[in-house]
Amino acid sequence: MHQILDSRKEERILPLFRLGFRPFFLLGALFSTLVMLGWIGQLNGWLSMPGIGNPVWWHAHEMLFGFGAAIVSGFLLTAVQNWTAHPGVRSWPLALVVSLWALPRLLLPWLGEENTLLMMADLSWLPLCAWFLAKPIIITRQWRNLFFVPLLLVLTLLNGTSWIWHGEWATLEHLLITTVLLFTTLIAVMGGRVIPFFTARATGLDKAVPLVWLERGALASLWLLLSIWLLFPNQWTTSVYMTPLYIVAASLHLWRQLRWRLPTTLGHPLLWSLHLAYLFIPLGLLALAAQAAGMSISLSLASHLLSAGCLGTMILGMIARVSLGHSGRALQVGRRIRSAFVLIIVAALLRVLVPLLWPAYTLHGWNLSGLAWSLAYGLFVWVYAPILTSPRADGRPG
Repeated sequence: MHQILDSRKEERILPLFRLGFRPFFLLGALFSTLVMLGWIGQLNGWLSMPGIGNPVWWHAHEMLFGFGAAIVSGFLLTAVQNWTAHPGVRSWPLALVVSLWALPRLLLPWLGEENTLLMMADLSWLPLCAWFLAKPIIITRQWRNLFFVPLLLVLTLLNGTSWIWHGEWATLEHLLITTVLLFTTLIAVMGGRVIPFFTARATGLDKAVPLVWLERGALASLWLLLSIWLLFPNQWTTSVYMTPLYIVAASLHLWRQLRWRLPTTLGHPLLWSLHLAYLFIPLGLLALAAQAAGMSISLSLASHLLSAGCLGTMILGMIARVSLGHSGRALQVGRRIRSAFVLIIVAALLRVLVPLLWPAYTLHGWNLSGLAWSLAYGLFVWVYAPILTSPRADGRPG
């Protein structure tokens, strides 16, 4: 809805700060490109960051709490305007939030994970996003969407705990995988709302009628898994007794996704990218089941199907589509973005399959995966920077 501001007020705002998706999508994508290149440099001994004592923590923390959280925040701060018909945060309040996000991203490599002031800055921007999200939802009593607010606060708590426990790998890995499951749950909720709808609109077919028991069961299984990872230690979450739950959750999400008519989307890159991204959820859950059952797959490999696969691919597909829709442009992408979608899927597969099938070439797999990721998101920045820093093509606010 675009009845929110008059044109004169809108024209006084720098286009980049006219709605949350603009700065967070552009800067988040650019940041992930650079962070991944920095990670490759550290892996190969080509680069040293003076403030980083634990490069693994820096890589995982910045990809989840820097990149992933930024994109989710940009999406929610934009979507709330459509949900409530109230103005989304913009202008200097939005610039303030983005600055609080950017400050730790820029200074962390120099000041390090022991810096308390940097940690406090990093823990301030998500609660501020939660406030800007909650206010219009409460005013309009859109209670269905209020759960995103505590979700952002839980993400803040996980972020804070990761700062505190950055030197304890067993605890840190547990926290990071819990965070990945939180993002996965958010994607499952939003994916169920938008993917069948987008598919029906683009293909001209009737929207797939949801099976209530399947929808509730699929989401409940993920909420249960997330709760277990939040509340219990590794010996529970990786126990063989968890295997049936992982398998049931994977089966429900696979069934759910297959009902959304993936074959009808093959001519629509903005659709098949979302469908394939969602398929990484059952793949990741099955990998967690295999790990819990004692098979030769690590927690890191299993969780990367959800992080690099589901999160990385879904984010790229969604920001490509949302940026077009909210900038008044046609929902069509060219060769560069189609290539980006292929590259991000290749990045996820290389990150998991090379270490799993050819362990002697693990470093090569990591390098190729990181390069494919950076190319994918670099292509997004190249194509979308002019779009995200310019006024809407149709002259409307936003």
